[in-house]
Amino acid sequence: MDRVILHSDLNNFFASVETLYNPKLRGTPMAVLGDPEARHGIVLAKNNEAKAYGIATGDAMWQAREKCPSVVFVPPHYDRYVTYSKAVRQIYSQYTDLVEPYGLDECWLDVTSSTNLFGSGIEIADKIRDNVRKSTGLSVSVGVSYNKIFAKLGSDMKKPDATTLIDKNHFKQRIWGLPASDLLYVGRSTSSKLKKHGIVTIGDIAKTNPEILRSLLGKHGTTLWNFANGYDNSPVLNFDSRSVIKSVSNSTTPPRDLVTEEDVKITLTLLAESVSSRLRDYGYICKTVTVSIRDCELCRYERQAQLEIPNRTAQSLMKTAFALYKNNKPDKPIRSIGIRASGLIPFGYVQESMFEEVNKIQKREDLEQAVDKIRAKYGYFSVRNGTVLSDRDLSALDAKEEHVILPFGFQAQN
Repeated sequence: MDRVILHSDLNNFFASVETLYNPKLRGTPMAVLGDPEARHGIVLAKNNEAKAYGIATGDAMWQAREKCPSVVFVPPHYDRYVTYSKAVRQIYSQYTDLVEPYGLDECWLDVTSSTNLFGSGIEIADKIRDNVRKSTGLSVSVGVSYNKIFAKLGSDMKKPDATTLIDKNHFKQRIWGLPASDLLYVGRSTSSKLKKHGIVTIGDIAKTNPEILRSLLGKHGTTLWNFANGYDNSPVLNFDSRSVIKSVSNSTTPPRDLVTEEDVKITLTLLAESVSSRLRDYGYICKTVTVSIRDCELCRYERQAQLEIPNRTAQSLMKTAFALYKNNKPDKPIRSIGIRASGLIPFGYVQESMFEEVNKIQKREDLEQAVDKIRAKYGYFSVRNGTVLSDRDLSALDAKEEHVILPFGFQAQN
């Protein structure tokens, strides 16, 4: 028996929530905008009226204003979004306990075992849409399929407030003609690489020799071939599995572009301290460090390396991340940068070792734990790394404010 998987996507989520709080915004081109003073002045969400003018998520404020001079900008209210996100997930839990969040506004649901109680996948999707609308005032689009990838494609195909089925017998007709970029984890960089080789649709990916895709994209190429051919068997994780942390990451958009190595070193030091402290909070050390960089033209890439000895010291994280940056310097100034620690394993008591490097790591761990305690008592800025004090603007960043935990397995590829 095929699984019955839903992907539920709240339509224009941030903008829709803002409209609930301010009904006067309804019918007016409106966009939720990050803080321009902190250089986060990009469109985070927009309503359908703004979308009709061509305003897109990620547009800078001036670009949105150029497309629609009358657009109304509102600041984000994340507490509201979290409240509504939780309320909608409670509705999902009435139909299945297998609910896997993908951000605040999206979830996968495995309703295979619920069909005997609530009807077919389409019927369950329609009930969910109706329930969400009546209970919260929000609308949701739902994709129905036999795997997670096609379910998400379905939720994207028709909006707002729609149910779309992609079944096993007709998926080729439904999706193979869609652009390759519509497939989950095909970002701008991946799409550009594929296009250079004449691979422009999902069907092109499906019909390309997987070895060719692997030569172009590494393991990711094989993954995309499986996705395009409907071979995704990944499970929908129970919402309670969110507590199983797969990685800890932190990124920031500094108050100015990073141009020099010293700029990058200061910023990576702050990020490494944040990630290191969080790893101690959660009781993990890491085996892998990834640095993600987005330049001033919004081109993004990631590079990763294995630590010789798994640990969680900020010193090791920063040293590894900075080496990755130096070996993969972008041609243009850096707009945002991040560090991710993955390959997590529980931290245990480390006995004195005959190996000098292990002992150095343990001594550094003890020192950083002491710093954590001081900061917990007197505030983050009570103890500062000397490296960051040479630049007033960058050293003022409290990187913890942008901390992100990534617990759900998949990582986007761009």
